Amino acid sequence: MVASRLQPPFSNPLFSSNSHSSRPLPSSSRPTFLVLSVSPQESSEPARDRQKVVRLAWEKLLRWSRSWRSKAKTDVLERTNKVVVLGGGSFGTAMAAHIAAKKAKLEVNMLVRDPQVCQSINEDHYNCKYFPEHKLPENVIATTDARAALLNADYCLHAVPVQFSSSFLEGIADCVDPNLPFISLSKGLELNTLRVMSQIIPQALGNPRQPFIALSGPSFASELMNKLPTAMVVASKDKKLANATQQLLASSHLRISTSRDVTGVEIAGALKNVLAIAAGIVEGMNLGNNSMAALVAQGCSEIRWLATKMGAKSTTIMGLSGTGDIMLTCFVNLSRNKTVGMRLGSGEKLDDILGSMNQVAEGVSTAGAVISLAQKYKVKMPVLTAVARIIDNELTPKKAVLELMNLPQVEEV
Repeated sequence: MVASRLQPPFSNPLFSSNSHSSRPLPSSSRPTFLVLSVSPQESSEPARDRQKVVRLAWEKLLRWSRSWRSKAKTDVLERTNKVVVLGGGSFGTAMAAHIAAKKAKLEVNMLVRDPQVCQSINEDHYNCKYFPEHKLPENVIATTDARAALLNADYCLHAVPVQFSSSFLEGIADCVDPNLPFISLSKGLELNTLRVMSQIIPQALGNPRQPFIALSGPSFASELMNKLPTAMVVASKDKKLANATQQLLASSHLRISTSRDVTGVEIAGALKNVLAIAAGIVEGMNLGNNSMAALVAQGCSEIRWLATKMGAKSTTIMGLSGTGDIMLTCFVNLSRNKTVGMRLGSGEKLDDILGSMNQVAEGVSTAGAVISLAQKYKVKMPVLTAVARIIDNELTPKKAVLELMNLPQVEEV
Protein backbone atom coordinates (compact mmCIF):
# COMPACT_ATOMS: atom_id res chain seq x y z
CA MET A 1 0.00 0.00 0.00
CA VAL A 2 1.44 3.36 -1.05
CA ALA A 3 -0.16 6.56 0.23
CA SER A 4 0.66 10.15 -0.60
CA ARG A 5 -0.32 12.75 2.05
CA LEU A 6 -1.21 16.22 0.92
CA GLN A 7 -1.87 17.60 4.45
CA PRO A 8 0.16 17.32 7.67
CA PRO A 9 -0.79 14.47 10.06
CA PHE A 10 -2.50 16.66 12.66
CA SER A 11 -5.15 17.68 10.12
CA ASN A 12 -5.83 14.11 9.13
CA PRO A 13 -8.38 12.15 11.20
CA LEU A 14 -6.51 8.96 10.43
CA PHE A 15 -3.63 10.32 12.50
CA SER A 16 -5.80 11.70 15.36
CA SER A 17 -4.72 11.32 18.99
CA ASN A 18 -5.92 12.48 22.36
CA SER A 19 -4.35 15.86 21.80
CA HIS A 20 -6.16 16.41 18.51
CA SER A 21 -9.81 16.77 17.65
CA SER A 22 -11.54 13.68 16.26
CA ARG A 23 -14.28 15.68 14.60
CA PRO A 24 -14.55 15.13 10.85
CA LEU A 25 -13.14 17.89 8.73
CA PRO A 26 -15.31 19.73 6.26
CA SER A 27 -15.28 18.05 2.88
CA SER A 28 -13.50 21.03 1.32
CA SER A 29 -10.59 20.76 3.74
CA ARG A 30 -10.25 16.99 3.90
CA PRO A 31 -6.90 15.66 2.63
CA THR A 32 -6.68 13.92 -0.71
CA PHE A 33 -5.04 10.48 -0.99
CA LEU A 34 -3.57 8.66 -3.99
CA VAL A 35 -3.65 4.96 -3.24
CA LEU A 36 -1.79 2.47 -5.44
CA SER A 37 -2.12 -1.17 -4.61
CA VAL A 38 0.27 -3.60 -6.38
CA SER A 39 0.30 -7.26 -5.45
CA PRO A 40 3.64 -9.14 -5.38
CA GLN A 41 2.32 -11.38 -8.15
CA GLU A 42 1.59 -8.40 -10.43
CA SER A 43 5.01 -6.78 -9.81
CA SER A 44 6.92 -9.96 -10.66
CA GLU A 45 5.05 -10.70 -13.91
CA PRO A 46 6.88 -8.07 -16.07
CA ALA A 47 10.24 -9.26 -14.70
CA ARG A 48 9.40 -12.87 -15.57
CA ASP A 49 8.31 -11.80 -19.06
CA ARG A 50 11.61 -9.99 -19.61
CA GLN A 51 13.59 -12.97 -18.39
CA LYS A 52 11.67 -15.23 -20.75
CA VAL A 53 12.38 -12.96 -23.73
CA VAL A 54 16.11 -12.88 -22.90
CA ARG A 55 16.23 -16.66 -22.35
CA LEU A 56 14.48 -17.37 -25.66
CA ALA A 57 16.82 -14.97 -27.50
CA TRP A 58 19.86 -16.71 -26.02
CA GLU A 59 18.52 -20.18 -26.81
CA LYS A 60 17.85 -19.09 -30.40
CA LEU A 61 21.44 -17.86 -30.66
CA LEU A 62 22.79 -21.17 -29.39
CA ARG A 63 20.61 -23.15 -31.82
CA TRP A 64 21.92 -21.04 -34.69
CA SER A 65 25.46 -21.64 -33.47
CA ARG A 66 25.01 -25.43 -33.33
CA SER A 67 23.41 -25.45 -36.77
CA TRP A 68 26.24 -23.38 -38.23
CA ARG A 69 28.94 -25.58 -36.73
CA SER A 70 27.28 -28.73 -38.04
CA LYS A 71 27.44 -27.37 -41.61
CA ALA A 72 30.90 -25.79 -41.43
CA LYS A 73 33.85 -27.62 -42.94
CA THR A 74 36.53 -28.46 -40.37
CA ASP A 75 38.97 -30.49 -42.41
CA VAL A 76 41.51 -27.73 -43.12
CA LEU A 77 43.54 -28.36 -39.98
CA GLU A 78 43.36 -32.11 -40.55
CA ARG A 79 44.84 -31.70 -44.05
CA THR A 80 47.54 -29.26 -42.91
CA ASN A 81 50.89 -30.84 -42.09
CA LYS A 82 53.26 -27.87 -41.95
CA VAL A 83 53.01 -24.14 -41.26
CA VAL A 84 55.94 -21.75 -41.49
CA VAL A 85 56.20 -18.45 -39.61
CA LEU A 86 58.58 -15.86 -41.06
CA GLY A 87 60.01 -13.80 -38.19
CA GLY A 88 60.73 -14.52 -34.54
CA GLY A 89 59.14 -11.46 -32.95
CA SER A 90 56.46 -11.40 -30.30
CA PHE A 91 53.39 -11.72 -32.52
CA GLY A 92 54.95 -14.28 -34.84
CA THR A 93 55.89 -16.37 -31.81
CA ALA A 94 52.39 -16.06 -30.32
CA MET A 95 50.76 -17.19 -33.57
CA ALA A 96 53.22 -20.07 -33.95
CA ALA A 97 52.37 -21.26 -30.43
CA HIS A 98 48.66 -20.85 -31.07
CA ILE A 99 48.62 -22.93 -34.26
CA ALA A 100 50.97 -25.58 -32.85
CA ALA A 101 48.72 -26.07 -29.82
CA LYS A 102 45.77 -26.91 -32.09
CA LYS A 103 47.37 -30.09 -33.49
CA ALA A 104 50.22 -31.99 -31.87
CA LYS A 105 51.32 -33.61 -35.15
CA LEU A 106 51.44 -30.28 -37.01
CA GLU A 107 54.97 -29.10 -37.77
CA VAL A 108 55.35 -25.36 -37.13
CA ASN A 109 58.63 -23.92 -38.38
CA MET A 110 59.82 -20.45 -37.33
CA LEU A 111 62.36 -18.79 -39.59
CA VAL A 112 64.43 -16.52 -37.32
CA ARG A 113 67.57 -14.43 -37.72
CA ASP A 114 69.00 -14.63 -34.20
CA PRO A 115 70.93 -17.88 -33.58
CA GLN A 116 70.43 -17.47 -29.82
CA VAL A 117 66.64 -17.28 -30.23
CA CYS A 118 66.78 -20.28 -32.56
CA GLN A 119 68.71 -22.30 -30.00
CA SER A 120 66.44 -21.36 -27.08
CA ILE A 121 63.31 -22.37 -29.03
CA ASN A 122 64.73 -25.73 -30.10
CA GLU A 123 66.48 -26.72 -26.88
CA ASP A 124 64.40 -25.10 -24.13
CA HIS A 125 61.11 -24.36 -25.97
CA TYR A 126 61.20 -20.67 -25.04
CA ASN A 127 61.71 -17.53 -27.12
CA CYS A 128 64.39 -16.09 -24.82
CA LYS A 129 64.05 -12.60 -26.31
CA TYR A 130 60.29 -12.01 -26.30
CA PHE A 131 58.63 -14.72 -24.21
CA PRO A 132 61.19 -16.08 -21.73
CA GLU A 133 58.44 -17.25 -19.35
CA HIS A 134 56.06 -18.89 -21.85
CA LYS A 135 56.89 -22.43 -22.83
CA LEU A 136 56.22 -23.18 -26.49
CA PRO A 137 54.64 -26.40 -27.77
CA GLU A 138 57.25 -29.01 -28.66
CA ASN A 139 56.12 -29.05 -32.29
CA VAL A 140 57.39 -25.47 -32.74
CA ILE A 141 60.78 -25.71 -34.42
CA ALA A 142 63.10 -22.78 -35.17
CA THR A 143 65.60 -22.51 -38.01
CA THR A 144 67.76 -19.90 -39.72
CA ASP A 145 67.56 -21.81 -43.03
CA ALA A 146 64.83 -20.38 -45.27
CA ARG A 147 64.79 -23.32 -47.66
CA ALA A 148 64.34 -25.85 -44.87
CA ALA A 149 61.62 -23.74 -43.23
CA LEU A 150 59.59 -23.31 -46.41
CA LEU A 151 59.98 -26.83 -47.81
CA ASN A 152 56.54 -28.50 -48.18
CA ALA A 153 54.78 -25.79 -46.15
CA ASP A 154 50.99 -25.59 -46.48
CA TYR A 155 50.65 -22.05 -45.11
CA CYS A 156 53.07 -19.20 -44.44
CA LEU A 157 52.55 -16.56 -41.74
CA HIS A 158 54.54 -13.43 -42.58
CA ALA A 159 55.56 -11.56 -39.40
CA VAL A 160 58.49 -9.48 -40.67
CA PRO A 161 58.15 -5.68 -40.11
CA VAL A 162 56.83 -3.86 -43.18
CA GLN A 163 59.92 -1.73 -43.81
CA PHE A 164 62.16 -4.83 -44.07
CA SER A 165 59.70 -7.13 -45.83
CA SER A 166 60.55 -6.38 -49.45
CA SER A 167 64.29 -7.03 -49.19
CA PHE A 168 63.72 -10.05 -46.95
CA LEU A 169 61.24 -11.66 -49.36
CA GLU A 170 63.40 -10.97 -52.40
CA GLY A 171 66.17 -12.90 -50.65
CA ILE A 172 64.03 -16.03 -50.12
CA ALA A 173 61.89 -15.85 -53.29
CA ASP A 174 63.57 -18.90 -54.83
CA CYS A 175 62.45 -21.02 -51.86
CA VAL A 176 58.76 -20.05 -52.04
CA ASP A 177 56.19 -22.25 -53.75
CA PRO A 178 54.07 -20.09 -56.11
CA ASN A 179 50.87 -21.57 -54.62
CA LEU A 180 51.85 -21.12 -50.96
CA PRO A 181 49.25 -18.91 -49.18
CA PHE A 182 50.83 -15.97 -47.36
CA ILE A 183 49.00 -14.80 -44.22
CA SER A 184 50.33 -11.33 -43.42
CA LEU A 185 50.58 -10.33 -39.76
CA SER A 186 52.49 -7.13 -40.60
CA LYS A 187 50.75 -3.73 -40.47
CA GLY A 188 52.00 -0.54 -42.07
CA LEU A 189 52.95 1.29 -45.25
CA GLU A 190 56.30 1.03 -46.99
CA LEU A 191 57.91 4.43 -46.53
CA ASN A 192 59.06 5.31 -50.04
CA THR A 193 56.58 3.39 -52.18
CA LEU A 194 53.42 3.71 -50.00
CA ARG A 195 52.76 0.00 -50.63
CA VAL A 196 50.85 -2.26 -48.24
CA MET A 197 51.65 -5.93 -47.68
CA SER A 198 49.17 -7.17 -50.30
CA GLN A 199 51.33 -5.32 -52.84
CA ILE A 200 54.76 -5.93 -51.30
CA ILE A 201 54.52 -9.73 -50.99
CA PRO A 202 53.58 -10.66 -54.60
CA GLN A 203 55.90 -8.05 -56.09
CA ALA A 204 58.89 -9.06 -53.93
CA LEU A 205 58.31 -12.72 -54.73
CA GLY A 206 57.86 -11.98 -58.44
CA ASN A 207 54.48 -13.71 -58.47
CA PRO A 208 51.38 -11.50 -58.90
CA ARG A 209 49.18 -14.55 -58.22
CA GLN A 210 50.73 -15.45 -54.86
CA PRO A 211 47.76 -16.28 -52.58
CA PHE A 212 47.40 -13.52 -49.96
CA ILE A 213 45.46 -13.07 -46.72
CA ALA A 214 45.65 -10.15 -44.28
CA LEU A 215 45.21 -10.95 -40.59
CA SER A 216 44.32 -8.01 -38.37
CA GLY A 217 42.33 -6.93 -35.33
CA PRO A 218 42.77 -6.02 -31.65
CA SER A 219 45.35 -8.54 -30.46
CA PHE A 220 48.28 -8.16 -28.09
CA ALA A 221 50.72 -11.05 -28.42
CA SER A 222 51.01 -11.52 -24.65
CA GLU A 223 47.25 -12.03 -24.26
CA LEU A 224 47.18 -14.46 -27.17
CA MET A 225 49.98 -16.43 -25.49
CA ASN A 226 47.91 -16.53 -22.29
CA LYS A 227 44.91 -17.86 -24.25
CA LEU A 228 42.70 -14.91 -23.33
CA PRO A 229 39.56 -14.41 -25.51
CA THR A 230 40.52 -12.58 -28.71
CA ALA A 231 38.78 -11.75 -32.00
CA MET A 232 40.44 -10.98 -35.33
CA VAL A 233 39.59 -10.82 -39.02
CA VAL A 234 41.15 -12.45 -42.09
CA ALA A 235 40.71 -10.63 -45.39
CA SER A 236 41.26 -12.03 -48.86
CA LYS A 237 39.79 -11.43 -52.28
CA ASP A 238 39.56 -15.22 -52.52
CA LYS A 239 36.58 -16.17 -50.34
CA LYS A 240 37.51 -19.86 -50.21
CA LEU A 241 41.02 -18.97 -49.05
CA ALA A 242 39.64 -16.67 -46.34
CA ASN A 243 37.33 -19.45 -45.13
CA ALA A 244 40.18 -21.98 -45.08
CA THR A 245 42.37 -19.58 -43.09
CA GLN A 246 39.51 -19.00 -40.69
CA GLN A 247 39.32 -22.75 -40.01
CA LEU A 248 43.09 -22.98 -39.63
CA LEU A 249 43.32 -20.23 -37.01
CA ALA A 250 40.02 -20.29 -35.11
CA SER A 251 39.91 -21.87 -31.65
CA SER A 252 37.96 -21.74 -28.41
CA HIS A 253 39.82 -18.55 -27.41
CA LEU A 254 40.39 -16.99 -30.86
CA ARG A 255 37.43 -15.94 -32.99
CA ILE A 256 38.16 -15.33 -36.67
CA SER A 257 35.82 -13.38 -38.94
CA THR A 258 36.27 -13.21 -42.71
CA SER A 259 36.24 -10.25 -45.07
CA ARG A 260 36.89 -9.54 -48.73
CA ASP A 261 37.83 -5.92 -48.05
CA VAL A 262 41.62 -6.30 -48.09
CA THR A 263 42.13 -2.56 -48.62
CA GLY A 264 40.05 -1.58 -45.61
CA VAL A 265 41.70 -4.10 -43.30
CA GLU A 266 45.24 -3.13 -44.36
CA ILE A 267 44.76 0.65 -44.34
CA ALA A 268 43.03 0.61 -40.95
CA GLY A 269 45.82 -1.57 -39.56
CA ALA A 270 48.50 0.77 -40.88
CA LEU A 271 46.96 4.08 -39.85
CA LYS A 272 45.92 3.05 -36.34
CA ASN A 273 49.62 2.85 -35.42
CA VAL A 274 50.06 6.55 -36.21
CA LEU A 275 46.91 7.44 -34.28
CA ALA A 276 48.25 5.45 -31.31
CA ILE A 277 51.30 7.72 -31.22
CA ALA A 278 48.98 10.73 -31.07
CA ALA A 279 47.04 9.09 -28.21
CA GLY A 280 50.29 8.50 -26.37
CA ILE A 281 51.29 12.15 -26.79
CA VAL A 282 47.98 13.26 -25.25
CA GLU A 283 48.55 10.96 -22.28
CA GLY A 284 52.20 11.96 -21.94
CA MET A 285 51.19 15.62 -21.80
CA ASN A 286 48.44 14.89 -19.23
CA LEU A 287 45.79 16.56 -21.40
CA GLY A 288 42.94 14.60 -19.83
CA ASN A 289 40.18 12.23 -20.87
CA ASN A 290 38.19 14.79 -22.88
CA SER A 291 41.20 15.40 -25.11
CA MET A 292 41.85 11.69 -25.53
CA ALA A 293 38.26 10.96 -26.59
CA ALA A 294 38.18 13.90 -29.00
CA LEU A 295 41.53 12.96 -30.53
CA VAL A 296 40.64 9.30 -31.10
CA ALA A 297 37.24 10.23 -32.57
CA GLN A 298 38.90 12.67 -34.97
CA GLY A 299 41.56 10.11 -35.85
CA CYS A 300 38.92 7.47 -36.63
CA SER A 301 37.24 9.94 -38.99
CA GLU A 302 40.53 10.69 -40.76
CA ILE A 303 41.24 6.98 -41.24
CA ARG A 304 37.72 6.47 -42.61
CA TRP A 305 38.07 9.43 -45.00
CA LEU A 306 41.27 8.07 -46.55
CA ALA A 307 40.30 4.39 -46.54
CA THR A 308 36.97 4.97 -48.29
CA LYS A 309 38.66 7.20 -50.89
CA MET A 310 40.94 4.22 -51.59
CA GLY A 311 37.96 1.92 -52.09
CA ALA A 312 37.51 0.46 -48.61
CA LYS A 313 34.12 -0.12 -47.02
CA SER A 314 33.19 2.16 -44.13
CA THR A 315 31.80 -0.89 -42.30
CA THR A 316 35.31 -2.38 -42.27
CA ILE A 317 36.65 0.73 -40.55
CA MET A 318 33.94 0.32 -37.90
CA GLY A 319 34.84 -3.35 -37.36
CA LEU A 320 37.57 -5.37 -35.66
CA SER A 321 40.43 -4.26 -37.91
CA GLY A 322 39.39 -0.61 -37.61
CA THR A 323 37.67 0.64 -34.48
CA GLY A 324 38.53 -2.54 -32.57
CA ASP A 325 42.25 -2.28 -33.20
CA ILE A 326 42.20 1.50 -32.69
CA MET A 327 40.62 1.20 -29.25
CA LEU A 328 43.14 -1.39 -28.12
CA THR A 329 46.16 0.47 -29.46
CA CYS A 330 45.11 3.92 -28.26
CA PHE A 331 43.72 3.13 -24.82
CA VAL A 332 46.07 0.41 -23.52
CA ASN A 333 49.66 1.07 -22.49
CA LEU A 334 50.97 -2.27 -23.80
CA SER A 335 51.01 -0.72 -27.28
CA ARG A 336 54.52 -0.01 -28.64
CA ASN A 337 53.26 2.92 -30.70
CA LYS A 338 51.40 4.48 -27.79
CA THR A 339 54.51 4.10 -25.64
CA VAL A 340 56.50 6.09 -28.22
CA GLY A 341 53.83 8.82 -28.08
CA MET A 342 53.75 8.92 -24.28
CA ARG A 343 57.50 9.40 -24.14
CA LEU A 344 57.39 12.08 -26.85
CA GLY A 345 54.63 13.85 -24.93
CA SER A 346 56.67 13.81 -21.75
CA GLY A 347 59.60 15.49 -23.50
CA GLU A 348 61.94 12.68 -24.61
CA LYS A 349 63.74 12.72 -27.95
CA LEU A 350 62.63 10.27 -30.63
CA ASP A 351 66.14 8.86 -31.22
CA ASP A 352 66.52 8.09 -27.51
CA ILE A 353 63.11 6.40 -27.43
CA LEU A 354 63.75 4.18 -30.45
CA GLY A 355 67.26 3.34 -29.24
CA SER A 356 65.85 1.91 -26.01
CA MET A 357 63.22 -0.32 -27.67
CA ASN A 358 63.79 -3.95 -28.73
CA GLN A 359 60.68 -4.03 -30.96
CA VAL A 360 59.59 -2.03 -34.00
CA ALA A 361 56.96 0.68 -33.59
CA GLU A 362 55.56 0.70 -37.14
CA GLY A 363 53.73 4.00 -36.65
CA VAL A 364 57.00 5.95 -36.60
CA SER A 365 57.98 4.98 -40.13
CA THR A 366 54.38 4.86 -41.37
CA ALA A 367 53.49 8.45 -40.36
CA GLY A 368 55.23 10.19 -43.25
CA ALA A 369 53.93 7.64 -45.75
CA VAL A 370 50.37 8.17 -44.51
CA ILE A 371 50.55 11.89 -45.27
CA SER A 372 51.94 11.26 -48.75
CA LEU A 373 49.05 8.87 -49.34
CA ALA A 374 46.55 11.44 -48.04
CA GLN A 375 47.91 14.05 -50.44
CA LYS A 376 47.65 11.57 -53.31
CA TYR A 377 43.94 11.05 -52.57
CA LYS A 378 43.33 14.71 -51.61
CA VAL A 379 42.26 13.98 -48.02
CA LYS A 380 42.90 16.37 -45.12
CA MET A 381 44.21 14.58 -42.01
CA PRO A 382 45.03 17.17 -39.30
CA VAL A 383 45.80 14.81 -36.41
CA LEU A 384 47.90 12.32 -38.37
CA THR A 385 49.73 15.14 -40.15
CA ALA A 386 50.62 16.66 -36.78
CA VAL A 387 52.08 13.31 -35.66
CA ALA A 388 54.23 13.13 -38.81
CA ARG A 389 55.57 16.64 -38.17
CA ILE A 390 56.37 15.82 -34.54
CA ILE A 391 58.25 12.70 -35.63
CA ASP A 392 60.18 14.77 -38.19
CA ASN A 393 61.08 17.16 -35.33
CA GLU A 394 59.41 20.06 -37.13
CA LEU A 395 56.75 20.61 -34.47
CA THR A 396 56.68 20.20 -30.70
CA PRO A 397 53.77 18.33 -29.11
CA LYS A 398 52.69 21.52 -27.28
CA LYS A 399 52.71 23.58 -30.49
CA ALA A 400 50.83 20.83 -32.32
CA VAL A 401 48.03 20.88 -29.73
CA LEU A 402 47.70 24.68 -29.99
CA GLU A 403 47.56 24.61 -33.78
CA LEU A 404 45.03 21.76 -33.87
CA MET A 405 42.76 23.52 -31.36
CA ASN A 406 42.89 26.72 -33.44
CA LEU A 407 41.73 25.06 -36.67
CA PRO A 408 38.42 26.42 -38.05
CA GLN A 409 35.25 25.29 -36.25
CA VAL A 410 33.50 23.22 -38.94
CA GLU A 411 30.58 20.86 -39.38
CA GLU A 412 31.25 17.29 -38.27
CA VAL A 413 31.54 14.82 -41.17
